[in-house]
Amino acid sequence: MSQKFTIHGRLPSLNEYINAERTNRYKAAKLKKDLQERIGAEIRAANIKPVQVSVTLVYTFYEANRRRDKDNIAAVAHKFVQDSLVNEGIIFDDGWDYITRFYDEFYIDKENPRIEVELCTR
Repeated sequence: MSQKFTIHGRLPSLNEYINAERTNRYKAAKLKKDLQERIGAEIRAANIKPVQVSVTLVYTFYEANRRRDKDNIAAVAHKFVQDSLVNEGIIFDDGWDYITRFYDEFYIDKENPRIEVELCTR
């Protein structure tokens, strides 16, 4: 079984998040809160149902261009998407027993940057 949701637009890169941390801890905390609210809204809009078994996550990134490094793009997405899945009650925890693996794919879409996230269960 699989379920899928889309995060429209782009998320900040790891470098952008680190810069927020270094600038002001409150700025980084607000960024984290805002991102989790945004991602949570996308999860709810897609009507994702809670799962009781471990999942594999497939992230498909559509960037507007190739300016950002793939690892910087994926790091923040992994952290905040997985935390949001826990906050929304979709998965119990984001530890080893609940997320068995994740895969990343990267493409360019200048007109519609986004992240598609698929939760796959066995």
